[in-house]
Amino acid sequence: MSEFNRMTIVAAAEVAADFNSHSDMEALEVQWGIDGRCSASSKSARVASWAKLACDEEHAVMTENGRVSLDRALVETAITAPEARRDSVSWKKLVAGLRFDGFEIVETEISVATKYSWQSEATKKVTTLVRMLPNDVPGLDFREGESEVVALLDRSGFTVAKGHLKQAVSAFQRGEWSSANGELRNFFESYLNEIAVALGYVDGGDSKAKRDFLGDNVQPPFLLADYNEWNANNQKHQYVQGLMSRMHPHGGHPGLSEEEDATFRLQITLITARLFLRRFSERKAV
Repeated sequence: MSEFNRMTIVAAAEVAADFNSHSDMEALEVQWGIDGRCSASSKSARVASWAKLACDEEHAVMTENGRVSLDRALVETAITAPEARRDSVSWKKLVAGLRFDGFEIVETEISVATKYSWQSEATKKVTTLVRMLPNDVPGLDFREGESEVVALLDRSGFTVAKGHLKQAVSAFQRGEWSSANGELRNFFESYLNEIAVALGYVDGGDSKAKRDFLGDNVQPPFLLADYNEWNANNQKHQYVQGLMSRMHPHGGHPGLSEEEDATFRLQITLITARLFLRRFSERKAV
């Protein structure tokens, strides 16, 4: 399985084409051993050829960083885009896709040798990919997580919650952080409401009443007080209500970018949903 989703790969091909000429792209094709297999009629045709090969076939190609897969080579090429080209729609899609794949783009300054000893030390920026989270810890692949969550939603018949999740992921991939955050809030609230109804909630209360039902009224409790997921004492710290509050902040916060906040919300929402939807599925199976 590729490290990157299809949107990331297509966006990487688009970004690479944006700052490379046809001749440059042809030279890369020779370096990567895919020359003669890509349409040269236009840049868009070349982009489609690159993306299709990277998505559908397994190619090991030679790069400055050694032998890597073609999709990795495309991404590593794309992230070297000049600063002036980093406000495009394709760049935003690339960044969003990489975050969903669990990667950050990091720039560091390194010293470079100068031609003459009397010249002051020179530096240059180097762009690299860094994993946001360890890749060997189970349950932290968010593409895999999303797939499992969708399967659990389908199995439970939670169509409203599934619709909110689909819209949240689509907005995130487009770089529309505010829209993604709003749909993630709706998703979190919706699947807990649907679980409450499925477990017997019949009163006409609001979402808070349904969460209280899951923690206190249904037997055995669905939200566990022993794990501080819920507590009858609203003054005591509890995870579910705390996360609900975190999903409804007021205004921006210094030092925290919209991208970072949206990425955190997506990650914590998927992890939480997977836990609770697995628990519900196991409970219904008994």
